[in-house]
Amino acid sequence: MFFVVFEGIDGSGKSTLMKMLDQHLKDLSFSTIITREPGGTEIGDQLRDLILKKTAQPPTPRTELLMYQASRAQHVDLVIRPALENKKWVLCDRFSASSVAFQGGGRGISEEQVKWLNNFSTNNLEPHLTVLLDLSIEESHKRRSQRSHQTGAVEDRIESEKEEFHERVRQSFLKQAKTSNNWLVLDATQSPEKLFQILIQNLKDRSWVLK
Repeated sequence: MFFVVFEGIDGSGKSTLMKMLDQHLKDLSFSTIITREPGGTEIGDQLRDLILKKTAQPPTPRTELLMYQASRAQHVDLVIRPALENKKWVLCDRFSASSVAFQGGGRGISEEQVKWLNNFSTNNLEPHLTVLLDLSIEESHKRRSQRSHQTGAVEDRIESEKEEFHERVRQSFLKQAKTSNNWLVLDATQSPEKLFQILIQNLKDRSWVLK
């Protein structure tokens, strides 16, 4: 089956669109799994907590990158590859492009080094399609503030980074999207229903689904 990854800065609507696609595929009698990074496994979830937690001594950029990669290696070996081998669609909230964007674009680590580590941790596994929900930093901040007000959730360490950091991340995503036909860039200011229609049409154009 197919490995579809959803990328974008925080608040772009990745989870909502991913869940809509998951339900549509299930309605078509496909087997699917939804997963996320960092996380997806017991070790991955423990690393996620360490990565995102605000502490007096946060991980350095290189440490942060390696923690993400360790989580990814476990995730690929125990969840993603087995699911694909069992003919399931894998829908994932973030994958290797996030490391290029956040640790490469955001932290300034060499993209060449990030990509080498991505290839090592995934054993060269790449998504069949990466869906990028593009959103301005201003709109992202607005949505995250609304979410915090409604749920009481406190922003994690990455979400709390300065606007300049998030803009570098956004621009890295857009740059990556220009390098491959296996990316679909969506304007995340559109309604979830409209985004879903565009996504389904793209899958039909690829002959991955018939309706």
